[in-house]
Amino acid sequence: MTGVLPLTGFVVGITAARRADELGALLVRKGASVRYGPAIRIVPLTDDTELHSATAALLEAPVDAVVATTGIGFRGWLEAAEGWGLGDALISRLSDCALLARGPKVTGAIRAAGLSEAYSPASESNAELLQHLLSSDVTGKRIAVQLHGEPLPYFVETLRAAGAEVIEISVYRWVGPVDPGPVDRLLDGVLDGAIHALPFTSAPAVASLLALARRTGRLPGLVTALSGPVVAACVGPI
Repeated sequence: MTGVLPLTGFVVGITAARRADELGALLVRKGASVRYGPAIRIVPLTDDTELHSATAALLEAPVDAVVATTGIGFRGWLEAAEGWGLGDALISRLSDCALLARGPKVTGAIRAAGLSEAYSPASESNAELLQHLLSSDVTGKRIAVQLHGEPLPYFVETLRAAGAEVIEISVYRWVGPVDPGPVDRLLDGVLDGAIHALPFTSAPAVASLLALARRTGRLPGLVTALSGPVVAACVGPI
């Protein structure tokens, strides 16, 4: 006789944009009912005018260092540049500067492109990358920072305060959903007790849901719900 699945009777709301179906299927296999309300969407790289402008700015003059934070972001940046006809120019520019890799995945992406990293911290942390950069004088240095979905304000502003010119390369930018209806209904479900848990897989999704609640006067209710009856589950330090 088959036992009762562990999430039977629970309703889980999913705000993710990427791999939402995969997460939902996993929860359903455990017995949960799932409601989808994407709080964000990813701007397609080839359509991202901000990424194109930042890449063009990088190519205008030599750069001293490029900080690469994620493998998927670094590969996506190179692929987008190739689509714009800037691929060879970008590879050439990157080969002439110090490439700093946050961890092994982005190190692999750098090497797969025929490039080599100058430094990669054992801790895989942005803090150690920043410390390494600041260990030498960055005054007047031109430094690009490849972001992935969300800004790194402390990292960027600290470099600027130290005298560096910083170019932010935002790969896979998150923006609000085209149709806010599903996430609006998901928020209602959280407030009326119909949803028992909200798993978050990215900080931008949290920020977007909170912003929606604030704009519509539902922020106090959302905070109360997530502080008690509704379980907020996060992947990593979100």
